Amino acid sequence: MDGLGRRLRASLRLKRGRGVPLRDSSGEAVKEPERAQEHYLPSFAGGQHFFEYLLVVSLKKKHSGEDYEPTITYQFPKRENLLRGQQEEEERLLGAIPLFCFPDGNEWAPLTEYPRETFSFVLTNVDGSRKIGYCRRLLPAGRGPRLPRVYCIVSCIGCFGLFSKILDEVEKRHQISLAVIYPFMQGLREAAFPAPGKTVTLKSFIPDSGTEFISLTRPLDSHLEHVDFSSLLRCLGYEKIVQIFASAVLERRIIFLAEGLSTLSQCIHAAAALLYPFSWAHTYIPVVPESLLATVCCPTPFMVGVQMRFQQEVMESPMEEVLLVNLCEGTFLMSVGDEKDILPPKLQDDLLDSLGREIKESQTPEQINEHVSGPFVQFFVKTVGHYASYIKREANGQGHFQERAFYKALTSKANRRFVKKFVKTQLFSLFIQEAEKSKQPPAGYFQQKILEYEEQKKQRKSKEKTVK
Repeated sequence: MDGLGRRLRASLRLKRGRGVPLRDSSGEAVKEPERAQEHYLPSFAGGQHFFEYLLVVSLKKKHSGEDYEPTITYQFPKRENLLRGQQEEEERLLGAIPLFCFPDGNEWAPLTEYPRETFSFVLTNVDGSRKIGYCRRLLPAGRGPRLPRVYCIVSCIGCFGLFSKILDEVEKRHQISLAVIYPFMQGLREAAFPAPGKTVTLKSFIPDSGTEFISLTRPLDSHLEHVDFSSLLRCLGYEKIVQIFASAVLERRIIFLAEGLSTLSQCIHAAAALLYPFSWAHTYIPVVPESLLATVCCPTPFMVGVQMRFQQEVMESPMEEVLLVNLCEGTFLMSVGDEKDILPPKLQDDLLDSLGREIKESQTPEQINEHVSGPFVQFFVKTVGHYASYIKREANGQGHFQERAFYKALTSKANRRFVKKFVKTQLFSLFIQEAEKSKQPPAGYFQQKILEYEEQKKQRKSKEKTVK
């Protein structure tokens, strides 16, 4: 294992959960990134700083041999006046980032053409806080063969579309000079992150172009602001998407294979987003670096993305009950075999019917996101949307979930069988623990859909009585 891979493992706070520790070729215990997930970072009301760092990661030739090693060649801002412990923590964080910017290994050579890619990764700090790296990888301006470079914005905020636009601005300025990036990023750091549906406008000067005004708008529906379902729809049919959802609901091991980093990153974030309002609580790595491929042997649940070049290595790894998704071909290379039978049949048919409705060319990305996400939210409304009625509260407000009464309240036997399994998952346990602790009535998008569904049921009953 190369030195950068070892530094990566030393830099991350990594938690395995239950099971036997993985080992690398030297016999050392191998750790894996803990619950790394963009989709399930906290919901931000606005007012936070946009980002912590802007980094440029370049490929530099190693002292020995012809291989290249990713290295941070530009950092804004420079962190000074940190306490010793804080400096060590920042160094560990920054030491991990280059490998995730170039997860493909070190066999690079100068190129004359390279398709730009936008992707992301997530790291977890020692204190449990999470940081997202938003990356744009491309060939820098110039003539002749040259090596790709990555612009990486490190933030604790999950909003992929908005940061993609910021990367467009960084890329445009870097074609002129690094010095032109500084005032733009300084202005961004001083601006407050907007609340859902709000816009922040930045003023920025570019030589030979003059002053520009850049508007950054945050989507109103914040639970989908970091998701783009279009890649998932291009790669997979609705039946395959529903089977992936079913596997994720039962917290199985899922591996996505694709050529491009953008496709992997977007598809795995979209698959995780289908679980809303629940949070994937296990290993989650949108693009697994080569030196962490042993992750696919993990005996606990995971959702990971692997580049197609490592397909053979993955296929030869000792794995049990894994769903291996080939995004290039839209097929499953490995499966458990019961993926079509996990969800209640009628609700599965409802999902497919809703998803199968035509998407018009005029629909916006937000409307497409709602078209895909809405049926899965409705699935959870119909199966577990009555959860709040089965949390009994003590005088101090602490709640206690009545599990048996909760699933027995379902009249459909098929729905009840499914829910009895689902309540045993960490997805549901973490969700219900938060509900038990909350002293406020449920709120948010999911609760809104529950209330709409309950109102529709009342109206149907009222109509039935009138007919009788």
